[in-house]
Amino acid sequence: MTVISSREFNQNRSSAVRATKDGPVIIINRGRPAYVLMTVDEYRKITKQEGSIGDAFYVPGADEIEFEIPKLDDTGIKPVDFS
Repeated sequence: MTVISSREFNQNRSSAVRATKDGPVIIINRGRPAYVLMTVDEYRKITKQEGSIGDAFYVPGADEIEFEIPKLDDTGIKPVDFS
């Protein structure tokens, strides 16, 4: 298992992604484990999840929830002068 700091992760994400081939990558923030980066296959294996990632976020009945997007007013918004 690979352990990297959050600073290392921010500076070289591709290296962290490559390291997931060997297992989960633990990301340390301020000296403490904060995040885990892993492949989707590894995630499905440990959660015993079948199907797609979209299925994982499906909430039955969510399409029936009424939601009105609030309108934004232009209070305090000024055009930008690029001259």
